Amino acid sequence: MAFDERLAERIRSSLGRRKGLVEKKMFGGIAFLLNGNMSVGVHKSELIVRLAPEETDAALAQAHTRRFDLTGRPMKGWILVEQGGLKTEAQLSKWVQIAARYAGSLPPK
Repeated sequence: MAFDERLAERIRSSLGRRKGLVEKKMFGGIAFLLNGNMSVGVHKSELIVRLAPEETDAALAQAHTRRFDLTGRPMKGWILVEQGGLKTEAQLSKWVQIAARYAGSLPPK
């Protein structure tokens, strides 16, 4: 299935030009990696957000979020945000910045 190209464009705009930023096809969609570490991505029409594992439960308490689970074994630190939680640029930017901060804190691959 195709992924939401418009959402991918919005992510590109939100991320801007960052050193070490690479796009890669993953999860049947597209992922944005910082220094080799997954940051955000698009799966179908939803935003994939990678965040600190200890922030997972708080993130899931917010509207329009759910665990990212393609394998039946969900991991802490990975969530999906539905379109309803991405209507404004401020909503999208919040999640993109959380993910970029976490990915940027990891050792380069």
